[in-house]
Amino acid sequence: IPLPNTTVAKILKTLQKAREEGGAVALGRVLTLVITTTKDRAEKAIEAANQASREHPMRIIVISEVPDGFTDVPLDAEIRLGGDAGASEVIILNAADELVVDPQGLINGLLLPDAPMVAWWPDAAPAHMSETSLGRVAGHRIADTIYTENPVDLLRTLAECYEPGDVDLGWTRLTQWRALFAATLDSGTSGTITGAVVRGAKNNSAPILLASWFRSELGVPVTLELGDKDPRGNILYAEITTTDGPISIERTEPSFARLSQPGQPDHTISLPFRSLGDCLAEELRRLDADVVFGRVLTEGLSKVVAESPAL
Repeated sequence: IPLPNTTVAKILKTLQKAREEGGAVALGRVLTLVITTTKDRAEKAIEAANQASREHPMRIIVISEVPDGFTDVPLDAEIRLGGDAGASEVIILNAADELVVDPQGLINGLLLPDAPMVAWWPDAAPAHMSETSLGRVAGHRIADTIYTENPVDLLRTLAECYEPGDVDLGWTRLTQWRALFAATLDSGTSGTITGAVVRGAKNNSAPILLASWFRSELGVPVTLELGDKDPRGNILYAEITTTDGPISIERTEPSFARLSQPGQPDHTISLPFRSLGDCLAEELRRLDADVVFGRVLTEGLSKVVAESPAL
């Protein structure tokens, strides 16, 4: 439903009318997800949010800034319901610069009452998420450092400004790697852990975050080796070195890896790439602070950066 030259009041009135005419069943919306992005990247973020909404029915508000000179009206909007919106209500706001200065004021009347608000910046993140207009209201603030041009600088900024509730989808993409190593260590190893190794793509936050996790949680030196982008993935090899031998996972092709452990035969394991929607859905399952991520960002990262010539 396009709404050119509109207001928040008109958007709410149109949304209510569309529900009544369409006979839509009112699902229990569990949260409001506010996405700040650009017009050319909005559809990818909406697709991921719609995928996540099948697990977390929600209202999605997309703030798409229109630069000065590209519009004659302060606010155009679009409403998507039903098949175009998964289990969500999608409200797209194409707003002029002067409205985006205070996005919280722009969306205030569109937030679901008595439901948490989550802010997501799919194109990296502002310098201090919790101090932005949206961040001061959102209980959960999601960045994405995975493909930024300088991941070290952005991660350092997130670390300096970290507040409980901040999270990074670059970290969420590592869940399978972390779970595999944790399960391997939980199964028992008699050797003493002496170090760790991570090899992956440069200009990518994934290997840096995995190395920082090893550094903060294991308390041992980490060797970080970065090279050119590889079609197999952003992380190619990770190892925990013990006195009994290495525990390693090596990605052999995009969806599979080889797990090696001391005294055991190698195993081929499934390690598929995770979609953006899967990662977003995982973050929306828990809206409390991720204390491990906070420790990795504020403690492990600085040690890895100081000890890694590759950075």
